[in-house]
Parts: sequence; C-alpha cells; structure tokens
Amino acid sequence: MWAEVLTRFEKKAPASVMVKLALEHAIPAEWVDQVFEEHRQRQYPRELLFSTIVELMSLVSLGLRPSLHAAARQMDALPVTLAALYDKVSRTEPALLRALVTGSAERLAPTIKELGCSAILPGWQLRIVDGNHLPSTEKRLGALRRERGAARPGFSVVVYDPDLDQIVDLQPCEDAYASERVSVLPLLARASAGQLWMADRLYCTLPVMQACEETSASFIIRQQSKHPRLIRESDWQEPVPVEAGTVREQIIELKGGHRWRRVELSLQTPTESGDCVMWFWSNLPDTISAEQIADLYRRRWSIEGMFQRLESVLDSEIESLGSPRAALLGFASAILAYNVLAVLKRSVEQAHRETQPDGWEASTFHLAVQVRSGYEGMQIALPSDYLSFQSTSETLAKRLLALARNIKPKQVAKSIRGPKIAKPKEWLEGKAANAHVSTARVLKAHKGKTP
Repeated sequence: MWAEVLTRFEKKAPASVMVKLALEHAIPAEWVDQVFEEHRQRQYPRELLFSTIVELMSLVSLGLRPSLHAAARQMDALPVTLAALYDKVSRTEPALLRALVTGSAERLAPTIKELGCSAILPGWQLRIVDGNHLPSTEKRLGALRRERGAARPGFSVVVYDPDLDQIVDLQPCEDAYASERVSVLPLLARASAGQLWMADRLYCTLPVMQACEETSASFIIRQQSKHPRLIRESDWQEPVPVEAGTVREQIIELKGGHRWRRVELSLQTPTESGDCVMWFWSNLPDTISAEQIADLYRRRWSIEGMFQRLESVLDSEIESLGSPRAALLGFASAILAYNVLAVLKRSVEQAHRETQPDGWEASTFHLAVQVRSGYEGMQIALPSDYLSFQSTSETLAKRLLALARNIKPKQVAKSIRGPKIAKPKEWLEGKAANAHVSTARVLKAHKGKTP
C-alpha cells in the first residue's frame, strides 16, 4: 500500500521526494547531533536536540513553513516550550554553523560528482570569497526598541565552489561592523595546493594574499586604489585582444620577497560602476595566461547571482530573529537549503540534457515552487519511517536522476530575460518622493495618449 502511494508521489511530485532524499543525505539527524557534540562550547543538548532545531529551520528556509514559530507549532512532539526553543536558537554558537555548512557540503560533493560536473579551470578547485551582510531585523529585543537606526544582526564571509554550485565554507560574524578582511583569514587557513581563490578588491591586502601563499594556494584578487606598496614594477607586455577588450600583464614586487603578476583588463564597455580598466593580482603559474586570469575573474561575478538566488528563492526567517546568533542560524539554514536545491537543479539538467537545446537551464525558483506544492501532502500521506532512505552517493545520484526524468522541463525552465533598462536617477524633494497616485487613473490617462 505505502509503496503504491510513494510511487504516485514520485510521478506527480518528484521534486518533493528528491528534496527529502537530498536533505536526509546532507543533514541526517544523527550526524547533525554528532557535529553538535564535537563543536559545541558552552551549549548542552538537554531535552531539545540540535538536529530538531536544524530540521525546523530547514523547513522555514525551503518555504515549507512560514516561520520558526509556525514550524514549531506544527511539530507533533516538540519536547520544550516555544520560549525555550527561541532561547536555544539565540544561543547557537557560530562554530557549529560553520561545521554544519562545511560538513553537509562535503557529504553532498560525491553525489554531485556522480551526477556529472565540469571544471571551469581543469586541474584547479575554484573558491570564490565574498561577504554578505544579513538584512536588518525587526526591533523585537528590548535593547533595540529605542534605536533609530536599522538593526544589523551580523554578516558572513562565504566560500562558493562554482564547479559544484555549492557554498562549501562559512565564517559567521555576530558583529556587523567586524572587518571582512580579518574574518576571511580563518577560511584561508583551510586552503590547500591546487585551489584557486578569487575575491574582489576589498581583500587586496598583504595578509590575505600571504595567507594564500602560506598554504600553497593560488589567488586572483582585484586591485583596489589603496593596495599594498610596490617595491618594483616590470615593463608591461604587449596587449592582447580579448572579447571584452585588451589584456596585458607585468611583474610586481612587494616587501617580503613576493613576486606576483598584475594583469590589466581594458574594457570596451564600462562596468555598471563606470570602470573602464580593471587590474588583478595573482600568483598563478605562467601556464595560466593573462587572458585566462581576466576571464576567470569576470566569471567571479557569478557569486552575485548565487546570492540573488539565495535571497529570492528561499524564505530565510532572519528579519524576525533579532538575536545575532539566531539570525546567523537562519542564514546558515538558508545555505543548507540552497545547496540541496542546487543538487536538484543539477539532477534535472543532467536528466534532460539530451532532449533540451544547448544552454537550457533549470530554474531554482520553479524547482522550489514544485517542492513546496507537494512536500506537505507527502508528509501527511506517508509515515515518517517510510520516508527514511539509506543510500550511498552513487545510489542517491541514480535515484535523483530517475526522479528528475518525471519533471517536465517546460515547467522548471529558467526564463531568459533581456538586459536591464537603465533608469535615470533624479533628485526629488521629500514632498514629491512621498507623494502617491492612483494606478488605475494613470493607466486610464495613458490609454488616450499616442506613443
């Protein structure tokens, strides 16, 4: 009987079954509680297990529950009161969050490789670093209620693997004013030979680049105006034409005996910020050309798209979680959900690659919509023990591909949008900026006008 019901969900709501499989593989309850025991400092499990908190927050991040409060109330046997739950959430230690993100990404990586992935730069592991400030929270905490300014609960420095489309490391910071340049150093401590780390000009500092060299890792970092002082510069090589403009390079020397490459990219079309020329510092070997370095950094901009997908697709309950540690837990849970959805996206693309045109891409947003539409019904129709799956990376990949074939490509295809139309920014008086109009009247008046 249950097998027949499950088969029906696999055909009619395959995305919901897929996300259940991926979640149980990425963050199984036993493993989550093990991570808690290994990395906790002052916290104790007592009646409420850490795995229960992660499960509730994952439901919120995937949009399966509107809030942590709603998720907790819908839980059959929450062992503590709601007040105790929120107290536990507000005490979640940042070290736990990092261990949770890195560990779950390591658990998913073999499955992604089984599904199939190609390297942007063969022979190298790409690591893209960027900071992300959490959105301002509601002022529910008593100490914040008299503050006029926005309440920022913190920020995180994120490490993104574009080959796997996974966030593989995280440095959460409770202090929203803490230095990103300092916060990135613990992440670089885990760098290794064969990895290429890329970052924007904020990270163009000697400690950051030295940290890469000390671990035998390579880097590409955009030059900022106040960059480390140069001792010597070689002559520029002859410029080489590329698709975006021209590229040339030189050797630069800094104190400490560092000899690095500086690549100059002259753009035919200025960037959105008006930059016509960009410079990059790198310690990559000569086997990687200056043209490749410039192209690789331009690809770095894809992390901005990752953050946009993270914000638009997932319902991370950060605004209502005023405590910095609670808000960071919400962001880490959103990352876990994003990584799982990225696995679903890759599964669907691989399953339909032969039948779809070149460049076809699945939409994370539409996949999330399908997950939400069937997950609740699946949880109700099937016993919880029947929904537990034990699988290896190989068997999970095969199961995901089989389920992905039941998803209609047209329903989850990514919409191709044209370039954004630049809108002129004009200064307005406060009275004019706060004025309002009737949309219906404006549209009615517009109909009578000829274009």
